[in-house]
Amino acid sequence: MVCVDAEQITLLREVLSATGWLERTQEFGRALRVTSRTPGGLLLVGTPGGDPWHLAAHLDDESRLGGAPGLAPTLVRWSPPPGAPPHLRIGLERLEAAERGETLFVVAEEDAPVPLLERVDDARRTGARILALEGGDRELRGLAHEALTVPPDEALMSFDGAQHLVSAAAGQEPARAPQGLRARLARLLEAVSGPTVD
Repeated sequence: MVCVDAEQITLLREVLSATGWLERTQEFGRALRVTSRTPGGLLLVGTPGGDPWHLAAHLDDESRLGGAPGLAPTLVRWSPPPGAPPHLRIGLERLEAAERGETLFVVAEEDAPVPLLERVDDARRTGARILALEGGDRELRGLAHEALTVPPDEALMSFDGAQHLVSAAAGQEPARAPQGLRARLARLLEAVSGPTVD
């Protein structure tokens, strides 16, 4: 995967502004941020053909820079080498321990194999929230609470590009409406009389 910097993300957003892809990736990124609140509770897994290393690194950066500890992923690997550091030695058995309050984020450009689908189904049954960034896998999409599909023949959005936009969107603090009686009255007055003009 090619590293994408902030300028490239901005350019990508401009190119995609009228396509609907920005809205879809932002919505999915917000869902990821909202469901991933527990430190260590975001389980990120790919397929046997590829661990989502690059996405894990971006989410870790977004977690650190955005003050969202729940976005720091636990990278779950198909075949972790025994001598790897502890954070890179987490295997599929971690999915079997998934529980309520945790989020399982599956990144699968190709169809997910049956053993992964079975573990995803089990995690869902125990109460874990399932998110999937996938390339057209109906079975995986059917198991997910939230899914973003990037078809392989999509001309405007690559699977890698979607990962970058999703991680950037997950790192953004959601806009909050002002609270309190004055703020509610101001919104009511604006709704009744229209916005004030300087």
